[in-house]
Amino acid sequence: MHIKRFTDAKPYEAPNHRGVVGLRLQGFEPGGPTNQWVGFSQFLPGGGAGPDSTPFEKVYIVLEGEMTVITGGDTAVLGALDSCTIAPGEVREIINASNHICKMLVVIPYPSGVKP
Repeated sequence: MHIKRFTDAKPYEAPNHRGVVGLRLQGFEPGGPTNQWVGFSQFLPGGGAGPDSTPFEKVYIVLEGEMTVITGGDTAVLGALDSCTIAPGEVREIINASNHICKMLVVIPYPSGVKP
């Protein structure tokens, strides 16, 4: 078992993100997960990411607040405990269109060739 306390989570910068603070909860450390990493993102009102895509899938889980997700002309608003999967290569944009902070978990596989 690998335990990491929230107080030990380190911030990380995500490319093409705005108005967000990301903390790495698990991953990129000895003894941690070997297939994916988990981030905790706190998006301010108006914050978001994209539009862009990655060569690997992502899972978003909204814990609190709401997040608008736009893919291929489709728009969905995720609320607390809603989740979605973004496919590899799928162009997405996410926007916190509310006046409340949106707190999300993000689960992403390690990029090809990267090992913890």
